[in-house]
Parts: sequence; structure tokens; C-alpha cells
Amino acid sequence: MLNIRKCCKSFRSTVMTLATKKLHELADVFSGYAFKSKDLGEEGIPVVKIKNVNEKIVSKQCDQFLPDNLLNERLKKYLLQEKDILVAMTGQGSLGRIGKMTNQQGQYLVNQRVGVVRPKCEDDSIADYLFGVLALDEFEQRLYSLGAGAGQPNVSATDIGNLDIPYPSKSARDFIANARANYDNLIENNNRRIAILEDMAQSLYREWFVNFRYPNSKDNLDADGNPKLVDSPLGQIPEGWEVGELKSFCSKIGSGATPRGGKGAYKKEGIPLIRSMNIYDSTLVTKDLAFIDDEQAARLKNVIVEPDDVLLNITGASVARCSIVPSAYTPARVNQHVAIIRLNNDRLSPEYLMYTLISKNGKARLLSTAQGGATREALTKTDIEKFQVVVPPSEIIKKFRAFVKESVKQKEVLFLKNENLKQQRDMLLPKLISGQIELKD
Repeated sequence: MLNIRKCCKSFRSTVMTLATKKLHELADVFSGYAFKSKDLGEEGIPVVKIKNVNEKIVSKQCDQFLPDNLLNERLKKYLLQEKDILVAMTGQGSLGRIGKMTNQQGQYLVNQRVGVVRPKCEDDSIADYLFGVLALDEFEQRLYSLGAGAGQPNVSATDIGNLDIPYPSKSARDFIANARANYDNLIENNNRRIAILEDMAQSLYREWFVNFRYPNSKDNLDADGNPKLVDSPLGQIPEGWEVGELKSFCSKIGSGATPRGGKGAYKKEGIPLIRSMNIYDSTLVTKDLAFIDDEQAARLKNVIVEPDDVLLNITGASVARCSIVPSAYTPARVNQHVAIIRLNNDRLSPEYLMYTLISKNGKARLLSTAQGGATREALTKTDIEKFQVVVPPSEIIKKFRAFVKESVKQKEVLFLKNENLKQQRDMLLPKLISGQIELKD
């Protein structure tokens, strides 16, 4: 980690006047390519879309691909390069988001709703410095403000290119770039460890509850050595296992509400108000996490989030995303787009339920229900109550929880470390970039 104390000589209460440059002077700025839907399929070169740009990174999880034989000279401009910074150019809730792909392996293409900022200089420090500046919340908000006001907010590549970028001395730029890189590397290392723990948990779930190779499963084999399976409403399951409706195992299923005054009533700190934008499968995203005060929270006392509650998004494009909130963020509240599912006995565990809901089969059934005949994707309380789950014997559930809960605990520790690192980074970098902290040459 950089020794900030040695590198800084004064702290000033007012922002210094710094030299600036237009972003287009430092980088080529253009939008991605307008691919024809008929050309995209399930194999080939992954196509990066707006949903891939989030939390300052570019996700590698793409759902559409351009066949390799369709990549021509014209399209090579839109191949993602290592130094590229991507900008979400349109959409309520997504406009202005900045991201960069880490550890890029293989080729990726960028579609038209994503802007590409491609540094002109070969110097790595310029690319890192530009990312350090553009990834500040202040710049994301500035981009959003540029496009706000229209029915569908959006910005053009020209708008992005005309942004004024603080441009201090080279030594200051290098220091800022290194500071950002050091923080981001620590966060990325923790994210990799979180991903490994999550993969272990999901692999165990599939092995036990999809492939039916659970502890002592050899005691339930037929004469040919195959698991003894019986028919059920959810397909074949091992003998002795059951299928039940979720309401049979819950003390609470219900969604929350938005405090009076809507967004204007949110506070900078206080009791967390978890919204659908904060819930991703098996994780909590704290960017744009809202807070309310004690008085507002008291009016929402029926939607308190407790440790081990399973949260499920029930409306919109994020419907069916599901997670257990880290205990450090409880007690919290949820808004009307998120349902709380609270179990009332040991027949199911929170971890088993969450992995069931985000499993391939569980997710497909939830989405099918949410899309059934409604103009907007939504899950009702009745839909959740009647959702059927496989119920293994209690001793198997207990063993699964014992294995997985330790992974969940380790993930939470790493998650909180990252939150602390992000907080430090996001407090320090704006002061370095603005000149509030003056650096020695």
C-alpha cells in the first residue's frame, strides 16, 4: 500500500485551481457497434452490453456472441483493448456507469449503447490515471446529469469527449494512478477469493441436490448402482425426499415500502434501505445503497431485515435475483420491489433456499412465473408462497449448512474488507485529483 503520509505535504480546505484537458484530447471516444440481432448467437466472440458495466468493472458474463467468421476489418475497431474504459451511454439507473475489464483473456466486442474511451498515449499511467478520474462517483454523476431530462436518458460520444479532466503534473498523475491501482488490486484479490468460495458452495449444491451425490447416497442405490429415484412435481428425486410449497417453511413472506418523500427523503447514513438495485445473486451491491433515519424506519417496522433472511427481487428487469444480506447490514429495511423470505424451522436452511432459487432450475421457474401474462415482470406474494422446493431429509440440510455457512462467513469478512477499501479509496482519490492534498514533486 502507498504511504500517503510521506507523499503528501499539506491538506487544504479549498479546492485548488488545476489545469484541465478535454477527454477527447487524451483519448479516442466512440460508441460501440450496432450489431444486428440476427447475426448474434450462442457461440463466438462475446458482446459486451450495458449490463456488463457495473461497480467499476466490466463483467465477462455475456449472453450474446458474434460468430468468428463475421469478424471483419470494420469490426476490429470495436474489439475491447486492455486499456479501454467503458461507459454506459443510456438508460435510467445505468447511464454514466464506468467500468474496466480486469484480467482480460480472449476477444470481446462492444455494442452500440456502450461508449469506449481508448487512451491515445501508449503510456500505461495515462490509461490508469484516466480510469482513476472517470471512475470517481462525481464523474459518473456528471455523465448522468448530461443525459438526464429526456424520456430515455442518454449521452453521446461527443458529450463524453468534451468532459474536462483535471490534468496535474506527471508525477501527480502517476501517483494517483498507482494509488487507484493499489486499492483496486487489493479489492480484486478479495473478489477472486470470494468467487472461489462461491463456486465451491454452488458446486456442493449441484453435487448434492442436482446430481444427488450427497453424504451416504450409496445407501440409496438400486441393484444397478443408480440412485433410487421417485417421480415428483419437480421431476425425479431420491426416495425419502419430499416436495413442498415455500409457505410451509416460512414465518414471513412479504415486500417492503418506500418511505414518504421517495428518494428525496433518503439520508447519507442511518439504517440501510435495500432496493432491487442492491440485490444480485448471492451478493449485496452497496453502490447507491440508501439510508433512512430511525423515525422513517419505525414506519417500516413490518419489513425489518434480520440475519439469515433471504431477499428476492420481485419486479422489473432484475426480477428473481436473490441473496442473503451480510449480518453487518442488519437490521435493515426493504422497499416494495424486494421480498423478505424468513424460514421458521430447520427443514430448510437460508443457504439451501438461496442456492435453490438461484440454481438453473429455480431461476427458470421464477422467471417463467414472473413473465406469465403480465405487462411487467413481477412475482406476487402468492407466487412465492406457492413456489415448490425439494425438501431433503433434515440431516442432509444440516450438513449442507455446516459446510456452506463457513464459506458464507469468509465471504462476508472479505466483502466487508472490500467495503472498507472502497471507502478509503473513494475518500482519498477525489482529494488527490482536486488538489486538496498536494503531492510532492
